Amino acid sequence: MGLWRRLGLALAGGLLLLVVTPPAVAHVRSESHSVWEIDGSEVDLVLTIPNREADRVSKDGTAPSDDRLKSYLAARIYPIGDDKRCALVPPIETLAAANGFRKYDFTFQCASAGTISVHSGAFFDLVKNHTNFAQIQNAATGDFAEQLITNEHQTVEVSGGEGSRLKTASFLEFVQMGILHIFTGVDHMSFLLGLVLISRRLKDLVFVVTGFTIGHSLTLALAVTGVIRPHAEYIDALVALTIALIGAENIAVSTGKSGVIAVWALIGAAVMIGLQFVGIGELPTLLVLGAALFTANYLMISGHLADAGRLRLVITLVFGLIHGFGFAASLLELQLPTERLAELLVGFNIGVEVGQLTLVAGVSLLVMALARLRLSLPRPIVVEVCGSFLVGLGIFWFVSRSYA
Repeated sequence: MGLWRRLGLALAGGLLLLVVTPPAVAHVRSESHSVWEIDGSEVDLVLTIPNREADRVSKDGTAPSDDRLKSYLAARIYPIGDDKRCALVPPIETLAAANGFRKYDFTFQCASAGTISVHSGAFFDLVKNHTNFAQIQNAATGDFAEQLITNEHQTVEVSGGEGSRLKTASFLEFVQMGILHIFTGVDHMSFLLGLVLISRRLKDLVFVVTGFTIGHSLTLALAVTGVIRPHAEYIDALVALTIALIGAENIAVSTGKSGVIAVWALIGAAVMIGLQFVGIGELPTLLVLGAALFTANYLMISGHLADAGRLRLVITLVFGLIHGFGFAASLLELQLPTERLAELLVGFNIGVEVGQLTLVAGVSLLVMALARLRLSLPRPIVVEVCGSFLVGLGIFWFVSRSYA
């Protein structure tokens, strides 16, 4: 197979990966929508549920009665005022809803108008990857925020806590958040290590870091502004895959056995797709297929190019798109102040850049110092050992996140 044909197939795989990823990100398989309006100590909730989610409440999968569904929801969705659950004020009203949905209106009375949080624990006992898209508005202050409520983060603070701190935080604090995100994210640091490892020259390092920066800046902005909703389960698995792939590329280039590694990547994908057909696995089949096509052909290309710097700019841009959703996930767990969204995005992104450039520069300077002191091992040994570590770490995370 010719080199340009392999390049076409790799780009086709990347395109399929990107085409399939947005639906996986934007349309989760289990979701609901809530609108919370807080007026002093009174909280009003309008909850919209697709019929397919409501049907999960019945063990036999049939449509539950309104009373059955209201009882289930009332036990699991409520505001919390000053660390005490707010009282439900009956009745729960049934509202007119679009075809295929159910809509209910809840009213709660809290003991005081102090610190208030909203809690949504519905459907997580039935589907762990359920997501509730919550809109929260404070009638007194006019503050408005959008949140993703997940199994890991079922409670969102409305007053006090991190969300309120962001409203008064300085630009430099936004920058600090981005820096800390890099230095506390082991998966992102592992990927950056792979980029340093694959770059033989400073020019190569500039290419890969530039591509990564463009990619993650784009998807970070799209996700935080709500244009695309990231699904953490898919994104975490794909971030792990990028770590395994950058490690595999290092080994392929060092050993010249890119074909063997590409074949093993295809075999692994075939096993995953086979498991999908028997109901094992969370990633969509087309997403796995696109990732496999991209992986195999990119490994074949990188193993046959004398100067792959410019190509890696494009590839790391694709990787950056995936990591950008990972960066956004931590921001979406906070109560983001919409009036400062642009400032938060710019500051956080600058912090991410400062963090990753500091890490890349630090590792590069350490390597140069060891080489100058004649304390470094031969490059092939370092590449194969570190590359194998990244492959093992990436595969472990990818499998655990895909089949959790």
